[in-house]
Amino acid sequence: MAETHHFDVNRLFAVKDYVCVVTGGGTGIGLMASQALAANGAKVYITGRRVEALENAAKAHSPEQDRTGGQIIPIGPCDVTKKEDLQKLVSDIKSKESHINLLVCNAGVSGPKAPPEHSDADDLSAKLWNEESVEDWQKTYETDVTSVYFTAVAFLPLLQAATKAKGGPYEDFSASVITISSMSGLMRDSQGHFSYNAAKGATVHLSKLMSAEFQKAKIRVNSIAPGYFPSEMAGTKSDDRQKSDFPQEKIEQTGHVPMMRAGRDEEIGMGVLFFARNHYVNGEILAIDGGVLNVVPGRKSPRHEIDDDTEKEKTGLSNNHSAERLQPGLYLLSFLREVPASIRSA
Repeated sequence: MAETHHFDVNRLFAVKDYVCVVTGGGTGIGLMASQALAANGAKVYITGRRVEALENAAKAHSPEQDRTGGQIIPIGPCDVTKKEDLQKLVSDIKSKESHINLLVCNAGVSGPKAPPEHSDADDLSAKLWNEESVEDWQKTYETDVTSVYFTAVAFLPLLQAATKAKGGPYEDFSASVITISSMSGLMRDSQGHFSYNAAKGATVHLSKLMSAEFQKAKIRVNSIAPGYFPSEMAGTKSDDRQKSDFPQEKIEQTGHVPMMRAGRDEEIGMGVLFFARNHYVNGEILAIDGGVLNVVPGRKSPRHEIDDDTEKEKTGLSNNHSAERLQPGLYLLSFLREVPASIRSA
């Protein structure tokens, strides 16, 4: 009979006895990650700036220990943009644990919003200039990029200690960092959030840089780029269980979510468990976005699409920049048809 125990789902994604730290773990995607880890046996320390939110989340969502052994433990407060707070967080956890197996860098802010809805350069410039500030950009970058870097750096010794721990299911590259970036960092549409999308793009690249450098210490770094999920940032305010909703009408208004719904908590959890347990994956960006990036990259968002049939006929596909951005594949094929065969085969 064939040996199949290695492929048992409980073995493939088991995180029992893992020690994890999740920043921004009291709400949204951070809480989803924490729930998935704790439900499968991990001890999860959640931190953030709001102690009440952390305590509510732990009380509402920590699993029954006699079932899985997992638990969610609030620790903090911690402002991840401050080095002294990070040092204290590491010190507090070090006093309780000899190592950590997983760090989830989730804390983030959305930044200012100034939708670029004007085609006139004067109007466009005035809107973007007046509705955003240098300070807003700096705050967004500080939280979404700089704090991710220093949080990961601060926990490197505890992460490496996991690869040397005795009596556990640990080996080189078993410890890892998961950064929470965003599909917004992978698309060309600003969504009216220039600072946020630029910062998340930086988070994506930072994750790749850290994956290459931290592998010297036998530590992996990967990133999850979520789409539309219920959170305080993207949806509604949290309820007394620290959970938010994502209104269906908001999904429909975007016009670019093929699955026509927001993501579910467990769909983030699947990505977290995959990165936590697959030790052969390093430096990857996992978009969990319902197919949005199949629609949006390099294209205008639906609000900018040309609806005037006369304008479409007048410009034509092959020389229409709007068509190029809306249907890049068709535009490329049209362009290639116009290139002489002798040049194409050269």
